[in-house]
Amino acid sequence: MVSDRLTLELQPRNTFGKKVKSLRRAGVIPVHLYGPGIDPLSLQCESRTLIRVLAQAGGSTAISITVEGDEHLAFVREVQWDPIRGALFHVDFLRADATQPVSAEVSLVLIGDSPGAREVNGTVVQQLRSLTIEALPLDMPQDLSVDLSSLTQPDGIIRAGDVPLPDNNTLLTDPENVVARIEAPTAVAEAGVESSEAAPVEEQQEQQDED
Repeated sequence: MVSDRLTLELQPRNTFGKKVKSLRRAGVIPVHLYGPGIDPLSLQCESRTLIRVLAQAGGSTAISITVEGDEHLAFVREVQWDPIRGALFHVDFLRADATQPVSAEVSLVLIGDSPGAREVNGTVVQQLRSLTIEALPLDMPQDLSVDLSSLTQPDGIIRAGDVPLPDNNTLLTDPENVVARIEAPTAVAEAGVESSEAAPVEEQQEQQDED
């Protein structure tokens, strides 16, 4: 689905190098904004606000960023976390032209139930977690729904080309790539059950032979 427009206000940053540690201690995260049409900007944002927007945007949702009254359309390009404390460390945003198509990895969300999986007491296995999509920045979906009700047969498969896309979206992933399939109980597991059931009979026969 295409999400509502996300907005984020960033402030110019005048603190650099080792002094950036003092910003992070104060709950402020250093940010870079770069891309076509602008010189790279060193910016900053309050940590809680930034984390909230990152959680909503993911990597495929365009964000309307305001810097001293100037508006920029951008995508999250890189997020760095402190490997020890797990705290947000740094964020890079890539500016985009609203009139030029971009590509992004869009997450897949499984919905519904599979009649084919129920028929064989099987499990739906998701083999792809995202698709590469090309679209204008404001047409890029936040995620894509994969309806499992189309898996009506035990040997059913959903491929990348089967996933419905919004208007003005182009699939860049190989359409033959498998997104989801049904995994039935294995023959090995069934054989193991049969073997364990037969064991007592074999033991009884051995006991009779000994007698």
